[in-house]
Amino acid sequence: MGSTTSLRQIACLLTVLGVTNFAAAQEGTPPKVMPVSKLPVTRELPDPFKFANNQRVKTKEDWQKRRAELLKQVLEYEYGRVPSDPGQVKGVEENPSQDSPAGSTVHHITVSMGPQGKITTPLILTTPSGKGPFPVIVKGDLGWGPVKPEIVALVIQRGYALAEFDRTQVAPDKNDRATGVYTLYPDYDWGALAAWAWGFGRVTDYLETRPDIDKSKIIVTGHSRGGKAALLAGVLDERVALTVPNGSGCGGAGLYRVEWPTSENLRNIERVFPYWFAPHFDEFIGHENQLPFDQHEVRALVAPRALFSTDSLDDLWANPLGTQISFLASREVYSFLGAPEKIGLHYRHGPHEHNLEDFTAMLDFADATLLGKQSGKKFDHLPFPNFPSPYKWTAPK
Repeated sequence: MGSTTSLRQIACLLTVLGVTNFAAAQEGTPPKVMPVSKLPVTRELPDPFKFANNQRVKTKEDWQKRRAELLKQVLEYEYGRVPSDPGQVKGVEENPSQDSPAGSTVHHITVSMGPQGKITTPLILTTPSGKGPFPVIVKGDLGWGPVKPEIVALVIQRGYALAEFDRTQVAPDKNDRATGVYTLYPDYDWGALAAWAWGFGRVTDYLETRPDIDKSKIIVTGHSRGGKAALLAGVLDERVALTVPNGSGCGGAGLYRVEWPTSENLRNIERVFPYWFAPHFDEFIGHENQLPFDQHEVRALVAPRALFSTDSLDDLWANPLGTQISFLASREVYSFLGAPEKIGLHYRHGPHEHNLEDFTAMLDFADATLLGKQSGKKFDHLPFPNFPSPYKWTAPK
């Protein structure tokens, strides 16, 4: 695929959309949300600065109120309510730790969490030589296998620690609510993405107890469905300094309203993975334009903390176009909050994977935003510069 959008692709996409011109965690009982049939149709991307009462954000203080309103809405409709209770979090480290050929130290840890610490996950923590404290990259994809050695070597060489855990030990990646964390918090309607995001938070709880970890420089990342969970983890946990979803697409950094005809969409993601989301989110299938928000607003919930997305231009299933538009729309919030440099994106060519180039770009962005290192690199290259904007609103002046 080329670096620009063809007129044929634009026309095809607009046909799919059905338009011809683009103009905090919840507690308590399940919410009574407005049924889809009564929600207004909004073909352009919803305005993140507009309150539910149609008044508009004017100040940064207003944004905090709007953020709370938007977060409540996103959890109620899309991801499900998330308990604030971490339970008993503890890490037990095997002794002795192992030294790796890269001059790092590999710590094998079992992290327990939830009521009575009943949920456990393995954690592989690789730290550079020295005492630190080190910025840390937290990745929840260990169930798919550990990060490749060349990537670990790069992370260590750049002075970062790497923490890999298995999110599927927190909640299974199947439609089974009789196992994992669900049974410990039976009054919550959260789906797997929210449960995995909660697991990121509990691993962070443990990492904060370690003197070799810099608590002010916590990075969360993940690939594909793990990227969707990492994005939500960054939304829910304000201790996260940098959030980096990779190839996350539908339900992640991509949009529901703007997508390639061959991208994963709400219909096929809900057909195969309904348990990732809140109950009844499937009611928006075919009614995406009645969804009261879109993923640019989920991304905006991270602001003004740093946010970086990495994707492949060849990975059409993960909606690289929708991710670009989502980036541009959420950047309006970052600009309003005085932090436009805290959001970026990077595209490469190649398959649907989390590879060395993705990690290199993430580390470059982390160096710039968290460590203040000036490399001269740009993090806002747009591969689809001629695509018509699907929104007319801008940040308040």
